[in-house]
Amino acid sequence: MAQAINNWQMDQKADLNAKKEKPKYISTFRALSGYIKEHRLTFAGFIACTVVAIAAELFQPYLMKVAIDDNLMAGKNDYKSLLLICGVYFALSMLALLFSYLQNNLLQKAGQSIVASIRKRLFKHIAKQSMSYFDRVPSGSLITHVSSDTEAINQFFNQVVLSLFRDGLTLIFIIVLMFQLDVKLTLYCLILLPIIAGIAIAFRTYMRTTYQMARTRLSRLIAFTAENLSGMNLIQVFHQQKEQKKQFDERNEAYFKANIREIRTNVLFNRSYEVLSNLAIASVTWLGGTAVLGKTLEFGVLYAFITYIRMFFGPINTITQQWNTLQSATVAINRIWSIFAIEPEIKDAAATKPLRNNEIAGRIDFNAVSFGYSEDSSVIHGLELHVKPGEMIGIVGTTGAGKSSLISLLCRFYEVNEGSILIDGTDIRELPQQQLHRVIGLVQQEPFLYSGSVIDNIRLFDESISREQVIEACQFIGADSILSRMKDGYETLLSERGSGLSAGERQLISFARIIVFAPRILILDEATANLDSYTEGLVQEALNRVSKGRTTLVIAHRLSTIISADRIIVMDKGAIVEEGNHSQLLNLGGYYEALYRHSQGQDLGKDVAVKR
Repeated sequence: MAQAINNWQMDQKADLNAKKEKPKYISTFRALSGYIKEHRLTFAGFIACTVVAIAAELFQPYLMKVAIDDNLMAGKNDYKSLLLICGVYFALSMLALLFSYLQNNLLQKAGQSIVASIRKRLFKHIAKQSMSYFDRVPSGSLITHVSSDTEAINQFFNQVVLSLFRDGLTLIFIIVLMFQLDVKLTLYCLILLPIIAGIAIAFRTYMRTTYQMARTRLSRLIAFTAENLSGMNLIQVFHQQKEQKKQFDERNEAYFKANIREIRTNVLFNRSYEVLSNLAIASVTWLGGTAVLGKTLEFGVLYAFITYIRMFFGPINTITQQWNTLQSATVAINRIWSIFAIEPEIKDAAATKPLRNNEIAGRIDFNAVSFGYSEDSSVIHGLELHVKPGEMIGIVGTTGAGKSSLISLLCRFYEVNEGSILIDGTDIRELPQQQLHRVIGLVQQEPFLYSGSVIDNIRLFDESISREQVIEACQFIGADSILSRMKDGYETLLSERGSGLSAGERQLISFARIIVFAPRILILDEATANLDSYTEGLVQEALNRVSKGRTTLVIAHRLSTIISADRIIVMDKGAIVEEGNHSQLLNLGGYYEALYRHSQGQDLGKDVAVKR
């Protein structure tokens, strides 16, 4: 029950954030106008081919009118004329086929290029966002934007644009030809146009709301599914399958109802046009038939006119059937453009002060730093910490003491609220982020591995780093013997997150990354927390090698990892409460001494309470 309430609160929070970040409504054509201009020659070719294809198709009924009135009804036995008309009719059919093929290919080329550009831009923009953005936006929603929403734009080009130009031009040409055949009958038919417009306007707002509801509920369903798949081991361990299935069913049912509402709206909308189409054909048949019987209208004209009426309502029906696709594309465009409107909270300064990599010593200064993840809470309070170049600093403390927050601030994942953080005397806010993240190497508790070869995971797909450099890095940290024993050595393909490797092997790969990218500052965020004692020894040896000549900050729950550190700082409630090397801190008989005794199997709670 508590989990259900928590998920509901997350949904409400996501809706609130969407409302805060969503820009004003923007039409699909306006949003895509810039992309369309880039492919204007392709679209011009598409329009030209469309015109030719439509003209070739619409002249066919007119040829039948000529054959009926000028030959059959006139009592002529001119077989040559009929044969010529048949030849022209066939030629027009082939011409329509050829240019329809060309128009579709040209539109697909332009449309697919635009969608690919939007998808690339969207992924790049999301990757630029600050960590705080990913804290409040579910990953499932972002997956929906990159996949489902861009696919909606793809359907916009495949269906809406094609229908708009092809069927729109068809309607114009049909009206022109109908006026050429009989003005009076054409005017009777055009009476239906205001009725059609009225139905479209009446349905527009309701349909937009319906499609928005369906898209929102789909996004929540995908977000929930992605979250559950990533935590499936936890769900199974705590036997939460039934509860999670219940919550999935609730979201699935909500999406089902939204889809049913969308289908009902579409059926009612489209059937209204079918009724109008049948009414128009019946009226033309009555009026035209009366005129033919009264010999005021030729039978061939009536035949062509009825054919054009059928063709007239065909494009209208097709256009209306694309209304849902247009609405889906409009909703998708607004969702995507709402992401484009979000600026990263952390940006490079207008005037940066890049450091020369070969001259970076690695001095770190935290000057009166205060930070909180929200305005009404504070995690770090006026912290002062000064690290010498090449010094190894161990950081310890209970959960929630502010250790990881301190590291996140140094990496500039978040911005300090007060104070400053300096590297070699330069404020990190004045450094380009790209250089800052090359200066600092981060090894986390769970290193992330991509689907790909071992060698690509070490050099992170940077082709400028040679295979020889990767092998040298692995030999340096002692990982070469382990990786060489794999099935294909360094070319062994890893699954997502490296599920085929042990925790130690994943950590050794992350240490190899440090060597090949050569950062001046090294951060280990509880990198040995999940390792057995043997593997921890291997990683500790690798750490000793990697940390030589580098400023190193080590967050550790296992105090054995940082006993040999030059200095150890003990954090509690966002402040440094003790500082010194291992022996000095033990002699203090304070907080660290209590933590150390707990690590040796003694009771922590009583001791820490006493120290406080």
